[in-house]
Amino acid sequence: MNVTTRLAEPFVILGMPRSGTHYLEALLNQHPEVHSSGELLNTFDEDWSDKDRLLLPDRELLEYAYRSLPRIDKNLLRIGCKINEPQFEERPGFFDELAGWPGLRVIFLKRRNTLESLRSLVQARQSGKWLKLRSIHDAAPPPSVRLRIEDCEIYFQKAEQFLSKVRASFAPSNLLVIDYEDLISDTNACLSQVLKFMGLAPLQRVLETAIERQETRPLERSIQNYDELRLHFQDGPYSKFFDDPCQHVEL
Repeated sequence: MNVTTRLAEPFVILGMPRSGTHYLEALLNQHPEVHSSGELLNTFDEDWSDKDRLLLPDRELLEYAYRSLPRIDKNLLRIGCKINEPQFEERPGFFDELAGWPGLRVIFLKRRNTLESLRSLVQARQSGKWLKLRSIHDAAPPPSVRLRIEDCEIYFQKAEQFLSKVRASFAPSNLLVIDYEDLISDTNACLSQVLKFMGLAPLQRVLETAIERQETRPLERSIQNYDELRLHFQDGPYSKFFDDPCQHVEL
């Protein structure tokens, strides 16, 4: 492995699945001083050339990602990766190792409507389509899905617990929490906030990616048993997920 003489400062993008982490990473990778290498703990992430990296112990894996990655360029100031919540479950102890990494900046992406995150995840699993690119002309919407009440409850709780764990594990000065909806509605302002948090100057040009929306239908049309779920959660803390009439894109 080629080790650089000057180490770029580390960052990580965290979130639940389908919360915009891929979109944010694609935007950041257009900055000449930033490189995020993809999902560190995902065996199938094609952005990582070394498929044997996951055989490394936790500490050595982070050393590889932040200090010895062959693709690190001498002009980079920030080097990062992204990790989704379920991947920590598959590798116990890795979160604590990550939380202890010196100088780590954490960008946490969350969705105000966690139901949309779960719906999008189930759609992607059933269709096998995780991204839609402008170069791929497919007018068909993703398949509508049926969600089990118990799966919704588990997912909602996991999302809350994950954010709480991240808040408790990193100093406020090293943590930036962003709403997916804000990233989509005002991308440039949100991206400027991220770059400022990372200690970088905002770019003068508008950053774009080839990623397009996958789902444009409201929840009541993309979830087959929407009414059943709404009735079940109507008197609890998750009723807010059924009250939001706004439509968000899937990235």
